[in-house]
Amino acid sequence: MSRKKEKAKRIFAILAEQNPHPETELNFKTPWQLLVATMLSAQSTDKQVNKVTSLLFEKYPSPAQLAVLTPDELAKDIKSIGLFRTKSRHLLASAKTLLERFGGEVPSDLDSLLSLPGVGQKTANVILANAFAIPALAVDTHVFRVANRIGLAKAKTPAATEKQLTAIIGRELWANAHHWLILHGRYICHARNPHCSQCSLREHCDYFQNKKEE
Repeated sequence: MSRKKEKAKRIFAILAEQNPHPETELNFKTPWQLLVATMLSAQSTDKQVNKVTSLLFEKYPSPAQLAVLTPDELAKDIKSIGLFRTKSRHLLASAKTLLERFGGEVPSDLDSLLSLPGVGQKTANVILANAFAIPALAVDTHVFRVANRIGLAKAKTPAATEKQLTAIIGRELWANAHHWLILHGRYICHARNPHCSQCSLREHCDYFQNKKEE
């Protein structure tokens, strides 16, 4: 086993002990709802997204109900979310694409998901892992920062980080690893002033070890 794989195994064993069954903090009941919530979550907090979607899903429970709106009409419902005008256009375009090409159902394969307007690799991987239990490891800003800071990856882009992480983590752990790294970044390993004194991973963390040597 490579040193990186051994390191990953130790780190995720610690995180698994603390949180055996990690889950997304976005509220959803269907693949469609998860798609909407994930698209809204870029540059916003899950807490704010959940506030918006609690009303949005009641008004528009399926792509068919959403697709008849204009971008301005939908924008009014999501205006408390960052980039709401762009997200409004993408959501409506995705809803129409689902109706036209996929019978109104969210597809469960990567290429089809990536064909939806506004859906990139991260969003597609979130859908695969959380809506369909298909192994995928989404790299958002938290995963990117934590993985590279700790030393599980050494990459300049989310795509390269995903490639490096999936090479050292077993497929059965990809979805959980995504959640563990997100939650660790959200509550402990902040972009500014990470809480190293409270971190259970500090003895395995490149950033912390380098800081000790300064």
